[in-house]
Amino acid sequence: MRIGTYSMINQIYGSKSTKKSTTANSTGYANFKDEVSFSSAGKDMQIAKNALSGVSDVRESKIRDVKSRIDNGTYEVSSSDFASKLLASYAEKKA
Repeated sequence: MRIGTYSMINQIYGSKSTKKSTTANSTGYANFKDEVSFSSAGKDMQIAKNALSGVSDVRESKIRDVKSRIDNGTYEVSSSDFASKLLASYAEKKA
């Protein structure tokens, strides 16, 4: 590894010291313990993730409405809307 590269990475991420606590055990060797801390943004993301885990991805009221219209024979699809969405989907996949 080049030292210059290390310096550039160090400038980007900054030099943050790691907190380590040492204790001497009976054999005279030191034990090191690493500490981890999470940012408030990470904690907020975890709270949001937990809150959304109980919410369904599917809107049941919309599904019931469409199913009942299909069963009644009143569900209609605009052919021009279908064609435009089909072409837009094709264009997205090509890009």
